[in-house]
Amino acid sequence: MRQSRVWIDDAHAIFRRGLAACLLSADVVISGQSALMQPVPCLSDVDLMIFEVTPSSLRQVSRMGTNSPVRLLALTHDPRDPMVCQLLESGVHAVLPHGDLTCETLLGAVRAVVSGNAVVPASVLPRVLAHARATGTQTSGSLNDREREVLKWLAEGSDTREIASGLCFSERTVKNVVHDILMKMNCRTRAHAVALATRSGVI
Repeated sequence: MRQSRVWIDDAHAIFRRGLAACLLSADVVISGQSALMQPVPCLSDVDLMIFEVTPSSLRQVSRMGTNSPVRLLALTHDPRDPMVCQLLESGVHAVLPHGDLTCETLLGAVRAVVSGNAVVPASVLPRVLAHARATGTQTSGSLNDREREVLKWLAEGSDTREIASGLCFSERTVKNVVHDILMKMNCRTRAHAVALATRSGVI
């Protein structure tokens, strides 16, 4: 199995080096680094981009979330920042607050995101849910019972393996159900679907 390839974008060179050292300790390949998207990240052979949340990165990442298969992990200095909600709606797969960042949390988030899961810490989730309630985005009323049950597990922070074990499904079935949920709800990420489902009372 191919090693995960990661691009790191952060304004501070020392912080970037620390992130790289942590990832290299877990045999992750560092494909490149940039500061505030300069030089422009070359993502042609990258699985995941880790980036610092700034107004500039929000604009560029919003385009990447739509047009690129690269998974996105955002590092924020303020989990209450409104940009966090915009990033999740744009297709970011994980958000980690700088204040909670350790080598273990970073590696756990990277593994989860590369495996197709979303990561939204408890310190970030209330803001996401409040934003979802405040927006008028509609969710589909066509979710079936199995899809609602999987959504409940997602809302509790469960990953694909935990959901499969808890519901006696195969992991493939869970992935298919999640895909159907995202399509029906017109969402790009699991975190976005959970937020919208919570707002609308689906779960």
